[in-house]
Amino acid sequence: MADLPKALFAMDPVFTPQLFPEPLMRRLGAVLDIDPGTVVERFDGPGTDEALANVEVIVSGWGAPALDAAVLDRAPKLRAVLHAAGSVKGHVREEVWTRGIAVTSAAGANALPVAEYTLGAILLAGKGIFNLRERFRSERSFELGHIHPGVGNFGVRVGLIGASAIGRRVIELLRPFDFEVLLADPYVSGSEAAALGVELVDLDHLVAQSTVVSVHAPDLAETRHLINAERLAAMKDGTVLVNTSRGRLVDTDALVTELRTGRLAAVLDVTHPEPPPHDSALFDLPNVFMTPHVAGSQGNELARMGLYMVEEAERLAAGLPLTHRVDPELLGRRA
Repeated sequence: MADLPKALFAMDPVFTPQLFPEPLMRRLGAVLDIDPGTVVERFDGPGTDEALANVEVIVSGWGAPALDAAVLDRAPKLRAVLHAAGSVKGHVREEVWTRGIAVTSAAGANALPVAEYTLGAILLAGKGIFNLRERFRSERSFELGHIHPGVGNFGVRVGLIGASAIGRRVIELLRPFDFEVLLADPYVSGSEAAALGVELVDLDHLVAQSTVVSVHAPDLAETRHLINAERLAAMKDGTVLVNTSRGRLVDTDALVTELRTGRLAAVLDVTHPEPPPHDSALFDLPNVFMTPHVAGSQGNELARMGLYMVEEAERLAAGLPLTHRVDPELLGRRA
């Protein structure tokens, strides 16, 4: 163990066994000198001075304490932060970047289940599940062989807002199906969109022309209420809005107003506020399918995030480039 880089878990300890079940913990221990039983939630507790003085790698996760200048001064040997979760904005401060410490994240792993959820939502939306489910519940019967007009996924135009890691994964998952995919993203060029196999359009065109609109932009000051009353009003009758990003990107009051008319439908894994008030119409409207922020990694999917960071630790030990390294220059336009 003496020759292995000294490492330390820094996160809410409830997540450690979920992120690193025994097989992954063994792999991690083969390349890092790390104690599975020591997980710090703060850097001012007993014994942290000694741990920080020797640490070379911090393995962080949800609930990680901040890595600011004062902490880094106590950790002169620190050279890498392996974050077994998504965004690093919550705990990685500017001094980490200026001191050249490598930061890597499992955001790519967390993107996979969100994209899978989105694909399922798009496919079910295309089959008209909202109206048909409610009709079936009400009538308790149906006419066998009846063909429902305006239902189906053949040639449906799907609009994706944001070519994030999740948005790009959704594009990949949509390829086997007969969709026409539009993309709105100010940071994507026409040639890049062509390479992705999508049509690059502006946001107003996308919301007006798509049958399903799926939100994958980051939660930034400039994206608050990106989907506002005007853009909701511009959507065609029967359009389904899917939001697995963040609730603040959609004007909730304006959305409820449109949903009350029955003109639109929505699949919402996130809302603002979150959760909605107990008396929110979103709980009762028949054209809303709402879930409690579960599109991201859940249950056994957390181990995938741990796996990403174990593989990064193995690359680090082998002197190889890190695959999921975070670029600080891009943080300003990412979640």
